[in-house]
Order: sequence, then C-alpha cells, then structure tokens
Amino acid sequence: MNPARSNRLPRIESVIAAGVMAMLVGPAARADSLSDLEAQVEALQQRVTALTEAQQKDEAGRAAGRPSSNDRKPVAEVVTGGATPGSFRLPGSNTSVALGGFVKLDAIYSDRSAGAASQGNQFLSPALIPVGPTAGDNSRSQTTLHARQSRLSLKTSTPTNLGDLTTLVEGDFFGADGNETVSNSNSFRVRHAWGTLGNLSAGQYWTNFMNEAALPETVDFGGPVGQIFVRQAQLRWTQKFTGGDWSVSLENPESLFAVPGSATLLRADRDRLPDLTARLKLKLGAGTYTAQLLARNIRIDSGAPLSTSDSRWGGAIGISGVLPVSERDDFRFDLNAGNAIGRYQELGFFADGFIDANKRIALANEVSGYAAYRHYWTPTLRSSLVVAESRANNPGGTFGGINRGARSEHLNLIWSPLASVNLGVEFINARRVTEDRNSGSLNRVQASAQYLF
Repeated sequence: MNPARSNRLPRIESVIAAGVMAMLVGPAARADSLSDLEAQVEALQQRVTALTEAQQKDEAGRAAGRPSSNDRKPVAEVVTGGATPGSFRLPGSNTSVALGGFVKLDAIYSDRSAGAASQGNQFLSPALIPVGPTAGDNSRSQTTLHARQSRLSLKTSTPTNLGDLTTLVEGDFFGADGNETVSNSNSFRVRHAWGTLGNLSAGQYWTNFMNEAALPETVDFGGPVGQIFVRQAQLRWTQKFTGGDWSVSLENPESLFAVPGSATLLRADRDRLPDLTARLKLKLGAGTYTAQLLARNIRIDSGAPLSTSDSRWGGAIGISGVLPVSERDDFRFDLNAGNAIGRYQELGFFADGFIDANKRIALANEVSGYAAYRHYWTPTLRSSLVVAESRANNPGGTFGGINRGARSEHLNLIWSPLASVNLGVEFINARRVTEDRNSGSLNRVQASAQYLF
C-alpha cells in the first residue's frame, strides 16, 4: 500500500464517522422527514468525494516533485528590509526603496540687503552684492528666516542581469518665490533625477566638470565663490578601474552673453552642440583627486537689436581633491582655469561670451578656486574655514557693470548632538568687483538647524 495513501485514509474515515454520528445524533434527530435525511447523506457524500480528489491530486503532485497542499505556505504580505541601508522592499518586489531628506531652518542677518532678488538674501549670491559708493545705503541690516533648503529624496535599487539599476529623484523648495505675508509658500524644484545601469547614467545630476565630493561644508546654501556648481541634464559613461574611474558626458548647453551697454546677461537659446566633459578620479594614498576637462561651443543667433550670428569653441580645465589631515580633519581644494567657465561658475557669475563692437563673440580668460580646512574639536563639534576667489580678464570694451571678480570667506561652528541633527552658526564675508572697478562687500551671520531623516 502507498504510505502516503495509508496516512490519508484515517482522515477520510474520521470525516465519514463524524458525519454519520452527526446525522444520527444531531441532524437526524431533528429531521422532519426522510427527505431531510437523504439531503444530509448527499452532502456528506459530496464532502467525502472532494477530500478524495484532493488526496489524489496531492499524491500526483508528490510523484512529480511538487509540494502538497499541506506543505505549501502562503506568501507573507509584509514589507521587508531592502538590500541597501535604510531601504525597504514592498511585497512581491525585488526593488529596494529608500526615502530621505531633511528639514532645515536658516536665520540670516546681513549688514546690507543683497539686491532686490529675495534669493540674494537667502544664500550667498556674489552677483547680487551691491557695488559703488552708495550701493545698499537704503537697505542695511537685513534679517531673513526661511526653510527653503529643506529636501526630499527617493532612491531605488533593483538587481538585474546587467547589474544594479539605481535611480535618484531629489528636490528642494528653491523653486519659484512665494510670499512672506501669509503662507511663505515656495515651489518644489527638481535637483536630481538620475538613473544608472552598469556604466551608463542619464538624467539630471551634478555636471561631470566638478567634484561634488570636494565641496566644503558650509552653513550657507550658496557656498564659496570660485566653485564650479551646476546641475543639468546629461548622458554619462563611467568606467571604473583599480584605484579610481574615468567618465565622459554630453551635457545640456546654455550660453549667457554680455552685450554692449548692459550689465544684464543675455540668454541666447540657440545652442546646437552639447557641452562635452571628461573627468579622471584617482585615489592616491589617503587622498582622492580629480582632474576634469570642459569643451563648449558658445553660440548666438539673435535678431534685433543685436542682429548677429556667431559661434566660438572654448574650454576649461580643473583639479580638485580631498586630503585627510588627521583621523577626522581634512583639507579640500578646487582650482579651475579656461575661457569658457562662464555659467559653470556658481550661479552664472561670469558671462559665457562677450559681444564686441563688431558683433562677434569674444571669450574671457577666467580662473577660480577655493581652499577649505575642516577641524573636529570633538567627535560632535567641528569647524570649517573656507577662502575662495574668482577672476576674469574680460575683453576690451566690456560694459563697466559686468563682473570682474569676487572673493569670500566662511568660518563656521557646527554641533551634531545626534548623527541626524546639525546645529550651526557661520560668519561670511564676501566682496564683488565689476569691470569699472566699483566694488562692494557683504558681511553676514547665519544660523541653522537641520534635522535629517
């Protein structure tokens, strides 16, 4: 006899016995007629038949190597931990999802208002520092509180036969300005929308012509002058090797022009070729270094009043690094030079091209950079000192109000009572010089409270 079958028979016999007893003791005693009893017998027979068929299916399944109905367990409909730290998986999914971000309050006091644009008073924007003997005389002692740097991010990671497919979507609230009378609402804007599969990445991310890992830690969102600071749409290929990686990218082009008789840069949306970048990252000893290249086709095709069409190729080079100085301290630097840095300089401080008297494009030689030292006083208390400068050798005949250079210094103290909390205060001094040698300075004290999740 089949052992599996012999194990099943007692169950069926027990069901039959229980059914007979139920008919004799319970339902039969209450039956009003013979037809009631016959109906109950028929129901019992159907139940026995169903159990027998189920038993036969189980036996056939076992012979084929499939688990029986008693062996199969229901799939747990629960959220589980993901493959990356802090992530989770939804039921029936192999994608790890991580939510993150922070809430940040900035309280800023400036010795003078940084221009009419409200963002100039919410983070350091050197292009908005008033210049000239009487600049800012009627807008001194400006106080601003805002939470616009607060951030939300969503990361995913999905294993595939081509490697992990990862995505990042991140934004903050430095979109369109709201009002400061009732709701203080501000629009959400995209910072990053980035996807990677193997060596290929696409979307919006930091330009490949910068080393985001070398950015200094400042309380101010704008950071020092002299830094390369652009996020834009691009297609990037990254190739890793022992000790580092190299990457190349095609990135969104955009040209801003200084035109005769105006300090306002002209935006010329007539670009035909993408910006080209290449970067080499090396780990040497305890330090990490990068060298980057940029090539751009600066082009204008404008109607009246300029009525000109022209293009010029330009480029730039940059080096940056992070060097550990002790167990916790580090030194960071970034240096850049070229004739097409332009808008890649933080917040488009420099023009990409200059329209001369002959309505042709001229390019300016520019240099920029910063040096930053971060020191840990205790495991939870640290400071950064950052000095930065940028200079441009503008073509002859450039309008006097066009930027010629800037510098800034940041000194801060940041306390982290918890790993997810940063409480900081920072002193900022910055100065701007225009082509006509007019200058202006800005002194600022900024305090912040940041809560990460």
